[in-house]
Amino acid sequence: MSLLAVEHLSKGFGGLRAIDDLSFEVQPGTVHAIIGPNGAGKTTLLNLMTGIYVPDSGRIRLAGQDLTGQPTHRWAAAGLGRTFQNLQVFFNMSALENVMTGRHLHESTALVPAIFRLPMLRRAEALNRAQAEALMHRVGLDAWVDAAADAMPYGALKRLEIARALATEPRLLLLDEPAAGLNQTEAREIDALIRELAKGGMTVVLVEHNMRLVMEVSDSVLVLERGARLAEGTPAEVAHDPRVIEAYLGAETASDKPPDAAAEVTHA
Repeated sequence: MSLLAVEHLSKGFGGLRAIDDLSFEVQPGTVHAIIGPNGAGKTTLLNLMTGIYVPDSGRIRLAGQDLTGQPTHRWAAAGLGRTFQNLQVFFNMSALENVMTGRHLHESTALVPAIFRLPMLRRAEALNRAQAEALMHRVGLDAWVDAAADAMPYGALKRLEIARALATEPRLLLLDEPAAGLNQTEAREIDALIRELAKGGMTVVLVEHNMRLVMEVSDSVLVLERGARLAEGTPAEVAHDPRVIEAYLGAETASDKPPDAAAEVTHA
């Protein structure tokens, strides 16, 4: 049974059809990449998959639960964790406190213990702090546990967002351009982290422009063009698909250089 099922999804804005009758599934324990040229509909799809947008038609199910049209907090409660292409970090908080905010769904909201600071509340806060610290170690932020968020370099902030998303204890982790703006070394660190998460059984949906990273870490790749599915398959199948090569390189280039076209896609 698939963990995520997108069924005949469509979304339009005025005369523009951003997502056009799109269907795909994500299997548990896999890394499923979503790629496509600029304007292909990737951002709209992410917003539909997290409750920011409501589709015009179609369904989205997570672990069998129909979440179509539900507000964002219900997606989080159902087990969807997300990072963002543009950093969404609380810079007036410490790095550790940022990760702890991801634990809010698992914290008690009882009023009396909060008012009187009962021992049960203090124990819960200590446990959340310890779990947040463990997550920072897990994503390679050992040196930044006691740091202020605004003192961290950009590459570390990218991993901080992943730690915060993991703090929600997600069934499905959606990574939106995790390597955007990173140098080669930092991108390799993200590559290694995604591999480690997948090895631990985490299901990941990856939206990324770094084709080297996509081809190295993904079990399957979905290629979008104008909101519709252009191709889907293993990284090798997608990299050698003539339609994908044409979408990335243009018809003339693809026809002029058939031996090298797939390599150009994987290194785009």
